[in-house]
Amino acid sequence: MGIEAQALTCLRGGRVVFRDLSFQVEAGEVLAIEGANGAGKTSLLRMVAGFLVPAAGAIRLRTKSGGQIFYDDERGKFAGWLGHHDAAKPQLTARETLIFFARLYDVDEPAEPALEEAGLARAADLPCQFLSAGQKKRLALARLKLCQRPLWLLDEPLAALDANGKIFAASLIAAHCALGGIALIATHEALGLDCTKLALA
Repeated sequence: MGIEAQALTCLRGGRVVFRDLSFQVEAGEVLAIEGANGAGKTSLLRMVAGFLVPAAGAIRLRTKSGGQIFYDDERGKFAGWLGHHDAAKPQLTARETLIFFARLYDVDEPAEPALEEAGLARAADLPCQFLSAGQKKRLALARLKLCQRPLWLLDEPLAALDANGKIFAASLIAAHCALGGIALIATHEALGLDCTKLALA
């Protein structure tokens, strides 16, 4: 499995954010996308996810079976997304949130092990409106693992996490890649992972 971007151009509000951007990431690898605010880190992740169409260029995903996917909607089926929004409904508990996403992704996995690993066992039955920002980020990471999709797209995954939470996030990403997954990560912080860096000006 691998993903390749060729000569991507991003326009936002009629302004060129980046142009002629290319990269290639293979199974088991992490790509850290770095750059100042407004450099296009989130926009690049959204392009890979299929949420945003590049003004120029192409993105190709190679599947484990040897297929090649160019279409945005098809590529999105392989991607797990962690963005700035926590995707947790305030009235649902942490456990109910994971159960909901397991059903959405058609994954037969219990919520309890994911909650335990994320350090949320004691908060499992709290409505999400009462979780702290760090707990919501841990829940989002647990949801990402639960989705079992090979391509992870993470936008500032360490934000709001304490020291132990950052260790948890890094270990989760490392384990995903050790199993042949791919992680593309927009970040301002050192990940503590072996990774290739892509700097956006």
